[in-house]
Amino acid sequence: MPRIHCALPLAAGARLALPPGAARHVQVLRLQPGDGITLFDGRGGEYQAVVEHMGRSEVRVEVGAHRPVECEAAVAVHLAVGMPANERMDWLVEKATELGVASIQPLVTERSVLRLSGERAQKKQAHWQGVAIAACEQSGRNRVPAVHPVQAFPVWLAGSAPAGLVLSLRDGSQPVVPAAGDRTEITLLSGPEGGLAPPEEEAAFARGWTPVRLGPRVLRAETAPLAALAVLTLAAA
Repeated sequence: MPRIHCALPLAAGARLALPPGAARHVQVLRLQPGDGITLFDGRGGEYQAVVEHMGRSEVRVEVGAHRPVECEAAVAVHLAVGMPANERMDWLVEKATELGVASIQPLVTERSVLRLSGERAQKKQAHWQGVAIAACEQSGRNRVPAVHPVQAFPVWLAGSAPAGLVLSLRDGSQPVVPAAGDRTEITLLSGPEGGLAPPEEEAAFARGWTPVRLGPRVLRAETAPLAALAVLTLAAA
């Protein structure tokens, strides 16, 4: 049965017109009145629903029973990442969502190839949020991770959450899982192509962040945070 995110609050027994994005999804699937779908609004759980009306500009459904289904990771990992170039950020957002990321903070760092600001950054944020929604629909997640507005690294670091883990190649970096310990919420920082610049790493360390490593190989900018996310979320599953 198709799973579709609905940006409206859902309640059992409600009859409603789906918002444009969800309606287009139903139309693309060529569903007909009487067909069943699964809806989720991001507040937890999911709802069975039945298509009541299929129009050119409106799709109406009847919402059925709520099912308290959850498949969130036991460890909430908030990923802050120096944006990789080209389409790699799309891929990173998609796979991070599948792996259970709690939120994603795109960063512009000293070595970033992809530099966004203003309206272009807002459009990219909206696009990546859509990628995360689609990944939730595919993977069975009922809570959509927030993709935050793009920020410059120094601005973000100055106002960031309590110190977390920094993927680093420097000597003395700890293995990522032991460094995480028994925390149930972690912020993981990863650089773009070429990694964080030394002054950026030092700024993070000065604020109490812990350098961590994944092993002896050098992973790509879009691979390293996903590998760390996988071991942090799946090890606790």
